[in-house]
Amino acid sequence: MMKKKIAIIIGSLRQASNCRKVANELIRLAPEEFSLHLIESGDLPLYNEDLEGENIPESWKRFRSELSEVEGVIFVTPEYNRGTSAAMANAIEVGSRPPKMGVLNGKPAGVIAVTPGAMGAAGGAREVRSRLVPLNMPTLQQPEVYISKVKELYLDDGSTLKEETQELLKKFLGKFAEHIQLYQ
Repeated sequence: MMKKKIAIIIGSLRQASNCRKVANELIRLAPEEFSLHLIESGDLPLYNEDLEGENIPESWKRFRSELSEVEGVIFVTPEYNRGTSAAMANAIEVGSRPPKMGVLNGKPAGVIAVTPGAMGAAGGAREVRSRLVPLNMPTLQQPEVYISKVKELYLDDGSTLKEETQELLKKFLGKFAEHIQLYQ
């Protein structure tokens, strides 16, 4: 069976970020039909149309090339000030250009939002979802995954998320597998 290549884009630049930890947990929990991998976005210069064409940065070329090879994208976003991060917004901008021809166009998507705070991370997810609409990215609606108080959800040794959070991520991945099938 051919595995479906799925990209994970994280919206936090810190190497030890909660988004990265959740993304690594998704990779660990992935069903057999998936090959999940991170596509790094921290080295992308801010989107500037003047850089398209002959001046295109190598990091944009790499990012777009990696995204062109996947069948779906999972966005793992932090919540900053009731929205997503500048890093996530920039990754979406770089992947969406040129308009209607960007490598994100039409790819099935899923969104997971993560915060150490108590408010639920829905604002970060909502902003990412709204940015995907004009890109024609059909986005998984349920289950919505908002992980608040994430630092309390790790096992005592910090190695992995507690079982109930793992189960939520497994449910998300199962539904995401069904979601992708709708667009193949």
